[in-house]
Amino acid sequence: MDDQAPSRRDLLAAAAAVGAGAALSSALAADPPGPAPDLPLVDYHVHLDNLGLERALEISRQRGVKFGVVEHAGTKENKYPIVLSNDEELKRHIAMLDGKPVLKGVQTEWFDWASCFSKEAIAQLDYVLTDAMTFPGKDGQRVKLWERDAPDRVGMSDREAFMDRYVDWYVEIMAKQPIDIMANASWLPAPLARDWDAFWTPARMGKVIDAALKYGVAIEISSSLKLPKLSFLKPIKEAGVKLSFGSNIRGERVGTLDYCVEMAKALGLKREHLFTPAPPGRKPVQARKL
Repeated sequence: MDDQAPSRRDLLAAAAAVGAGAALSSALAADPPGPAPDLPLVDYHVHLDNLGLERALEISRQRGVKFGVVEHAGTKENKYPIVLSNDEELKRHIAMLDGKPVLKGVQTEWFDWASCFSKEAIAQLDYVLTDAMTFPGKDGQRVKLWERDAPDRVGMSDREAFMDRYVDWYVEIMAKQPIDIMANASWLPAPLARDWDAFWTPARMGKVIDAALKYGVAIEISSSLKLPKLSFLKPIKEAGVKLSFGSNIRGERVGTLDYCVEMAKALGLKREHLFTPAPPGRKPVQARKL
């Protein structure tokens, strides 16, 4: 990986960098009121980077937002400061969160992540979250779509053809992996992002929605990326696909769900529209035949 290339963490931090250095009290004061009083606020996309668990718990209490804590999981070929790659590492992550008022999750990488762990260990998690931002290159190798050389490595010169492959990648992930949540949904690489509305056609949205419904995968509303847009969220809700909230914001503003709350109000979301973790025995890794 190019050491000078921005990481996914840098990318999402830049998208969310609104007063990143401000005092927590100021950030809290700026938060909008929640939607309906009976709509639970759960941030399923919390990383502890530069924060630590105890500080995250304090922020969770102050914001009135329950946190789902995730760590990257998969083979060591995935370049992150921490990547859980075997049962021992996964169980340490789970043990760290045991007894804390949080949900336990992982953010998985690539299509081979499940081979790193036993089904029994994965089933100890409350949920598994992933995204489509690591994509097969022309040589079949993993490509981080936010990196500068990604357009050349994946063959993005024909943008319509790339989008069709990208949507197929969404479907393949949901069809073949025991996941609960598709995060960073509808994000586009920089060369396409400006024309989001043109590239995310109703037909492409429909393929993603149909797969999410068929395989029981929730779609994340990302507060950092401000995606998916309302035009995508409306058919997601109408189809009966569950939605989850995620900040994916590092540091003191973790758990800021402004965009999620805005979309919840616009959509009229109720409890039944929101994702909740499957009970023991019904986790995707237990219930699905893959």
